[in-house]
Amino acid sequence: MRMVVQRVARASVTVENEVVGSIGRGYAALVGAEVGDTEADARLCAEKLAGLRVFEDAEGKMNRSVADVGGAILLVSQFTLLGDARHGRRPSFIAAARPEQAEPLLETMKAMLEEKGLHVETGRFRTHMEVELVNDGPVTILIDSRKVF
Repeated sequence: MRMVVQRVARASVTVENEVVGSIGRGYAALVGAEVGDTEADARLCAEKLAGLRVFEDAEGKMNRSVADVGGAILLVSQFTLLGDARHGRRPSFIAAARPEQAEPLLETMKAMLEEKGLHVETGRFRTHMEVELVNDGPVTILIDSRKVF
């Protein structure tokens, strides 16, 4: 699984003029599932996301997690993170998992994060989403479950 994690002051997802997910301070995580990803990848990404320390402590150092600051997480499925644009002008998305595989993996991630006591909002799978966010910092981190170890 591949994630782009942004520390945000606030973020939301709108589908057909309806806000379907909204958070204040926390992380906006764009998540792409790859062909062959398993629950182990979802678990690893959830652990990394929950433990990521990119909020400042009293000394101004990135040393606090989203839980430490009482933040929330907005998880948004984004298969385009698996786009391969090395050849030609149009990206190939053959590495992206089919929705039938990807959706349960994101649901697993959400459940794992909630088990840790985190508030998690989501986008809506298989829809055109408008994602709005205010990047705080800016801080943007890339996480790939296949490149963690």
